[in-house]
Amino acid sequence: MSEHHPAAWDTGVEALCPASSRRRPRARAEGPRGVAARGRPGAVSRRGLYLLPNLITLSSVFCGFDAVRRSALARSDEDLQRAALLVVVAMVLDALDGRVARLTRTQSAFGRELDSLADLVSFGVAPAVLVYQASLHRLGLTGVLGGFVFTACCAIRLARFNVLATRDAGRAAPPPRYIVGLPVTGAAGVLVAIVTTEGAAGGQLGGAGAAPAVLAAMLVASLLMVSTIRFRSFKDVRLDGRAALWIAFALGSSAMASARWAPGVVVAGLTGAYVLLGVGEALWRLSRTRARSRAHDEEEFEPQRHRGHRGRESREKRM
Repeated sequence: MSEHHPAAWDTGVEALCPASSRRRPRARAEGPRGVAARGRPGAVSRRGLYLLPNLITLSSVFCGFDAVRRSALARSDEDLQRAALLVVVAMVLDALDGRVARLTRTQSAFGRELDSLADLVSFGVAPAVLVYQASLHRLGLTGVLGGFVFTACCAIRLARFNVLATRDAGRAAPPPRYIVGLPVTGAAGVLVAIVTTEGAAGGQLGGAGAAPAVLAAMLVASLLMVSTIRFRSFKDVRLDGRAALWIAFALGSSAMASARWAPGVVVAGLTGAYVLLGVGEALWRLSRTRARSRAHDEEEFEPQRHRGHRGRESREKRM
């Protein structure tokens, strides 16, 4: 999910929804010697800049729609693999549109709402239909309900994010380091990994015996989306030498794993590592909170114990 930074969501609405705003006279900027700025060579239209990230978002919607179509009409495992690949492409586009909007300073409320609707299609509906066609159809109504629960949790996750983002819209702050709940792209990655690793598992994941395990994995991903566990957004990472080294290592190891086994193994490994990182950090924070709480209780209990001991000594002396 390309969760746009809310610092400037109220900008650019006129460029995208001209009918909903009043027309204002534009001041004609002039350069030196009275030459209009719009006539300069290489001048970029502001309206075009606002459309650029939204066109990328709509491309993600197309990938999600085509993934649903291919999954519904799948006649072989290759059709399902192509649908899974379209969801992965949608993930790349989803990460790209937010960065383009921040680089061009064209974040807007329109773009935020469009991004949420695109995420619901590409990472809520498309992965659920994909996994249903690959495995859950063997469970009948239970499989249908499992796919619906995943899509519903995705919608709830996106609605909660929009509410929190609207509340913090007036605050000028950098992008958050953590986000509440598993991102919809991460949850979709779990389902895509299930489908893409089927070939490496010899087709066993699509069998009737594996359908309950697939359903359990889908429900766990659904619960993580609506949970209060904080996951890293990686928006605070700076592209310095150390970060470039880690990125090169990740790309190299992923390429080696893809050549050795299958691309689905790489998707499963990266998605699993991200989920485990978030859950592990949550457990670590919980243990630290409990340790501080116990230490605080002991500090409060220690003076009371000393006062009680001194009271007993004074009573013994009187006796």
